[in-house]
Amino acid sequence: MKKAILYVNQFFGQVGGEDKADFVPEIREGLVGPAMELNKQLDAEVTHTIICGDNFMGSNQDEAVEMILGFLEDKEFDIFVSGPAFQAGRYGNACGVIAKIVKEKFNVPVISSMHIENPGVEMFKKDVVIFPGGKSAAAMRKDIKKIAKYGNKILNGEKLGTAEEEGYFVRGIRHQTWLEDAKPASERVVEMLLKKISGEEFVTELPIPKLDRVEIAAPVKDLSKTTIAYATTGGIVPVDNPDRIQSASATRWGRYSIEGMDRLEGGVFKTIHAGFDPAAADADPNVIVPIDSLREYEKQGVIGKLHEYFYTTVGTGTTQAEAARMGQEMVEYFQKEGVDAVILSST
Repeated sequence: MKKAILYVNQFFGQVGGEDKADFVPEIREGLVGPAMELNKQLDAEVTHTIICGDNFMGSNQDEAVEMILGFLEDKEFDIFVSGPAFQAGRYGNACGVIAKIVKEKFNVPVISSMHIENPGVEMFKKDVVIFPGGKSAAAMRKDIKKIAKYGNKILNGEKLGTAEEEGYFVRGIRHQTWLEDAKPASERVVEMLLKKISGEEFVTELPIPKLDRVEIAAPVKDLSKTTIAYATTGGIVPVDNPDRIQSASATRWGRYSIEGMDRLEGGVFKTIHAGFDPAAADADPNVIVPIDSLREYEKQGVIGKLHEYFYTTVGTGTTQAEAARMGQEMVEYFQKEGVDAVILSST
């Protein structure tokens, strides 16, 4: 029987939550977490489950990859699955990183699943077959079913269709194919042109991706004369969270006065971010929003002025559409209040 190996993070590996995000990679024989469902649906035996903390992969990528490749050196496997990662950005990155490298190292098919808003999609869809997935683990069975269905076609040597036909994210890879009707390109292009002229629907054979281009801002000429604002997706807010910003999948943001403050004090400010251990940020909010360092730069004349407010929301699970809207709303304040440059930090 053919064999498969699954990669999951610390949460789905049943190690723990955010407090275990630094979990060092480990390989376990048999089925752990999602591997049980994958084993039911896949025409292969899931022999091992690899578990790695999201923070460990993000902060120690080279070490994590080296360890995992070492685990796999003496293992026999015909297919490698990572995730599903849902809308979790760090998990999506980890799934993409390891799947891409396993594919290159062992020359086996790799498959994953992520929500369309997961940054891992844009980062890795050219290298890894990634199926659209749900926002949360509530979609686990459905997402694994998609992975297994395509995986079974590969394992059983069946003919594979295009990304659109199979349902995974388009990778921009073009293959030469022979059409069954053998109609020449000259006729096909004329037919498309006539449909376009008459307003009928048609499908192009050369889709051009739409790129969200953002013009690069001009460099700051003189920091000593510049008013700088600070914005963060690290979720630093006053302790009562007056704007009720969500701890994940945020649709709200806030701006809070720092006038007369030399630093942000723990107990006055805290983080509401659900994507990392809050202990350090709650004890010293300046590790996320470094007002203390910026005040020093202001006093030394390195920067002209620190804006009277800092701007904040939560990044984890927040969609690109909501982030773009909130960013645009913040920009209106920056422009109105004479801000020359903005420092943006995450976590």
